[in-house]
Amino acid sequence: MSADSSPLVGNTPASYGTLTIETSLDPLNSSVSSVRLSGYCGSPWRVIGYHVVVWVMAGIPLLLFRWKPAWGVWLRLQPCNLARAETLVIEIRDKEDSSWQRHTVQVQTEAISEGSLELPPQAQAEDGQSQAAVGAVPEGAWKDTTPLHRREEAVRGQQQVLRYYLFQGQRYVWIETQQAFCQVSLLDHGRTCDDIHHSRSGLSLQDQTVRRTIYGPNVISVPVKSYPQLLLDEALNPYYGFQAFSIGLWLADHYYWYALCIFLVSSVSICLSLYKTRKQSQTLRDMVKLSVQVCVCRPGGEKEWVDSSELVPGDCLMLPQEGGLMPCDAALVAGECMVNESSLTGESIPVLKTALLEGPVPYCPETHRRHTLFCGTLILQARAFVGPHVLAVVTRTGFCTAKGGLVSSILHPRPINFKFYKHSMKFVAALSVLALLGTIYSIFILHRNRVPVNEIVIRALDLVTVVVPPALPAAMTVCTLYAQSRLQSQGVFCIHPLRINLGGKLRLVCFDKTGTLTEDGLDVMGVVPLKGQAFLPLVPEPRRLPMGPLLRALATCHALSRLQDTPVGDPMDLKMVESTGWVLEEGPAADSAFGTQVLAVMRPPVQEPQLQGMEEPPLPVSILGRFPFSSALQRMNVVVAWLGATQPETYVKGSPELVASLCNPETVPTNFAQMLQNYTAAGYRVVALAGKPLPIAPSLEAAQQLTRDTVERELSLLGLLVMRNLLKPQTAPVIRALRNTCLRTVMVTGDNLQTAVTVAQSCGMVGTQEHLVIVHATPPERGQPASLEFLPVESSVAVNGAKDSDQAASYVVERDPRFSHLALSGFTFGVLMKHFPKLLPKVLVQGTVFARMAPEQKTQLVCELQKLQYCVGMCGDGANDCGALKAADVGISLSQAEASVVSPFTSSMASIECVPMVIREGRCSLDTSFSVFKYMALYSLTQFMSVLILYTINTNLGDMQFLAIDLVITTTVAVLMSRTGPALALGRARPPGALLSVPVLSSLLLQVALVAGVQLGGYFLTVAQPWFVPLNRTVPAPDNLPNYENTVVFSVSCFQYLILAAAVSKGAPFRRPLYTNVPFLVSLLFLGSLLVGLLLAPGLLRGPLMLRNIADTCFKLLLLGLVAFNFVGAFMLESVLDQCLPTCLRWLRPKRASKKRFKQLEQELAEQPWPPPTGPGR
Repeated sequence: MSADSSPLVGNTPASYGTLTIETSLDPLNSSVSSVRLSGYCGSPWRVIGYHVVVWVMAGIPLLLFRWKPAWGVWLRLQPCNLARAETLVIEIRDKEDSSWQRHTVQVQTEAISEGSLELPPQAQAEDGQSQAAVGAVPEGAWKDTTPLHRREEAVRGQQQVLRYYLFQGQRYVWIETQQAFCQVSLLDHGRTCDDIHHSRSGLSLQDQTVRRTIYGPNVISVPVKSYPQLLLDEALNPYYGFQAFSIGLWLADHYYWYALCIFLVSSVSICLSLYKTRKQSQTLRDMVKLSVQVCVCRPGGEKEWVDSSELVPGDCLMLPQEGGLMPCDAALVAGECMVNESSLTGESIPVLKTALLEGPVPYCPETHRRHTLFCGTLILQARAFVGPHVLAVVTRTGFCTAKGGLVSSILHPRPINFKFYKHSMKFVAALSVLALLGTIYSIFILHRNRVPVNEIVIRALDLVTVVVPPALPAAMTVCTLYAQSRLQSQGVFCIHPLRINLGGKLRLVCFDKTGTLTEDGLDVMGVVPLKGQAFLPLVPEPRRLPMGPLLRALATCHALSRLQDTPVGDPMDLKMVESTGWVLEEGPAADSAFGTQVLAVMRPPVQEPQLQGMEEPPLPVSILGRFPFSSALQRMNVVVAWLGATQPETYVKGSPELVASLCNPETVPTNFAQMLQNYTAAGYRVVALAGKPLPIAPSLEAAQQLTRDTVERELSLLGLLVMRNLLKPQTAPVIRALRNTCLRTVMVTGDNLQTAVTVAQSCGMVGTQEHLVIVHATPPERGQPASLEFLPVESSVAVNGAKDSDQAASYVVERDPRFSHLALSGFTFGVLMKHFPKLLPKVLVQGTVFARMAPEQKTQLVCELQKLQYCVGMCGDGANDCGALKAADVGISLSQAEASVVSPFTSSMASIECVPMVIREGRCSLDTSFSVFKYMALYSLTQFMSVLILYTINTNLGDMQFLAIDLVITTTVAVLMSRTGPALALGRARPPGALLSVPVLSSLLLQVALVAGVQLGGYFLTVAQPWFVPLNRTVPAPDNLPNYENTVVFSVSCFQYLILAAAVSKGAPFRRPLYTNVPFLVSLLFLGSLLVGLLLAPGLLRGPLMLRNIADTCFKLLLLGLVAFNFVGAFMLESVLDQCLPTCLRWLRPKRASKKRFKQLEQELAEQPWPPPTGPGR
């Protein structure tokens, strides 16, 4: 349900207005697979029945309906078709889950006068399309799109009614002809670049008013609730509802001190939660709040200053030269802007935005990213060239913008489909069933002991509060908070703490190459010039090239700009220009140098004496036009001229294969592929340069009229730029560590395939003894079907990839003989997706290198891997992989920002060392979560056993005894046991993800049996003593306290809580040893010593705890011996289960086939290897 993921919500309505749709992949919400919309309207009889039910059940249904709003809708309203619906139930299902999440929204209406729908004559384009409509929509369709619903009373008043609803910030309007709700951002669907340019004249006030009604205000509103509202929400939370129920029971049972303490703890917890929630909401609201005065164009050349909240799609903005924050998404139609997009991408390098070209091509913000100004980004400077103003046409507003989508993903995060969380709820449900059985037993026992009915009810219900641990959610939260704190101390910031546990289940990690595996900066190795159809030797210093097209191309084919007298832009462009020695000038100085207005001027350096005799003296070169670099097109180009030139020239720079395909074949040397192979195989990055003269006047106006197709036709190859991109020193050790722990590593890059293969070999992603096969796909053409070709690659380690060849060769991992590593390009990936969908999973399971991948293909790759049930990690710099970072289960952005909305994790360290760190913390956190869950369950069951034993003899634990167990012992231990840090090294084992598994359940059952046996043993030992005096069963608890039975059971059980905490706090293989957690160890020793002292010499604590004095020292020592037996038995149980149970299970039952798709494919490939050794496949 995020932006652009569901065009029309539904088609022809099914019965009762229920619509089921399939949504497309979206990086911000890639888990959603289907959405179902159901309409409901008022029914008098149902409303009467609803109120009767609420009154009869004393308002309890209102609380239930607050937790489950859809239930209230089903009871109060009747189903109807969407055209008449007043309330909607939206059901969303994850792609990996069969359950539906339900939300309810109200359909809102707003009247629009009939006259306001008439489009003024000036709004009509030459092709008959309406410019008042957002997107090229015929006038008839536009009339249907806006009001869309007519009621009788509205018709009489000559008004129409707009029906819409708001969901997660997005606005959906009703379209009568489609019988569906449409996202307002998709009213732009199909709008062309020509349509964008036709909007330069601006909107009339009438059109602007209509659109503001439809699109709503241009605000990204973050709700900040008041403290009373937050208090009501917290107080009505099921967790605190259970706490209130428990406190009421304890008060009725005269446990005043315990009830008071729990009430105070809950109150402090609520207050802290309210403060934290409100502060986070305020911080996010202040971060996204943006209200500025902007200048918009009106028809007739008028200008008007309006508040940014009033902007609508179709408005034309005049951008000031000094720049500022963008309040919306807009397409630049005149001028150039230097923009800092770090708030969206995490990439702090400024980006040059140029004017959108006219044409019939549909406008798309991602495709035309280099011409789109995104909401929330900072315009550093704006410069006008053709015309007096820098103009941008608004395309999206509010939550439909790129920034709005990111904020929505924070406010409504993607649900985590994790087996551990599902099983924990099932386990709590099982404990509830156990509580029910215990309640039945207690009712029987208490009735047999002739306890009054009111006491029986209180005691039976009190047992429920014992079995179901109310502190379980808080204890589980502490685990992730400790892990989050440890990561933050190491420079890794996490905005989604629940994803830390997912890090422990990672099986595959994708890495970007440039800036992630390799250094950010590129060093110029040299230039390979071209003479005729032959390559010349490499020229290490480009500044020594003779004046000519190649030198001019190196000096001008870039998108650099000057900001505060400093060149800024892409690091590769900076290095390239720096190698030529030429200097960039902009503004009035550039215009005066050429005598007319230009984009920029490149001035040559002062000639060195040895270069004085060159044939052609160096002259300043002016840049007249630019087509910026596009990841999808893999190239950029410029149009330049110089004094004395009769016609300008164009220069193109980009990937060698693509640039060569644009060149005249006669200008491409026959050994072009071999030369490229030589450099890329050595790990160098190669960029090709080409150019040609243009038959136009050397003026800015003429250059601005050119199209990209015209410029990039029949080029002449000029040469190759060779750049060195070294591996980061941390890369190879990290890749080796990950592979040695059976974690798959995958490279996803936009660079050349051969360069990527070489880097993969040099960093150890592909071992020296492992097979590597390049997959090449050919789409269907000339009647031939699509085909695949598999080309084996000889293993070689490039010296360029590491510091030296010895270092590169030292990184050896264990070879898996079953599989080959596959390498493929983005083009091949696209052909596989379209023509070989059945072979794609086999390629993905073995794919290691994915090169020339466009940003959207990176996102597709992550989503396809998730379909194979991989838990996928993604590590990148955030520049071209924002979508992949968002779509991955664990996305890690390498950024200097303290926290980024680009991905769940942001690492301030500029290397991939953060990846094993996140995995180790994830494994530690997940293992700790298991331990804490087991401990909280065992604590409840231990107390359950104690209470059942005491109920049987008509007594119970005392008020202060409950307080000592729950707050002094259990809370202290549960909080501190989570502090144990992660293991120092990654191992092959992964923590289990299933809570309801044989090892976990076996541990729980055997430990509970041991606990019950020891408590019963203590009880029967007490009864057998000659000094034992039975309690008075005719008096109910707590009036019959103190007594011997209670004292012994309480003393033994207190030791058991400490023993269980130590037993379940295992260290290896995922955590450090227990002794490294000093606070936890100190608390165990202190509480243990306190309990020993309490047993041997109770002293002053005997009175408050209501303990019976036991004078027999031998009996006390016997109890300590029983405790020691419990201690040894608990540790032996855990040790035996860890060592022997897996072997026994393998021996008792055959190994079952895995349910995970990727494991099934691995098994298939082990039995029948694929791809075939050599040759094409069809």
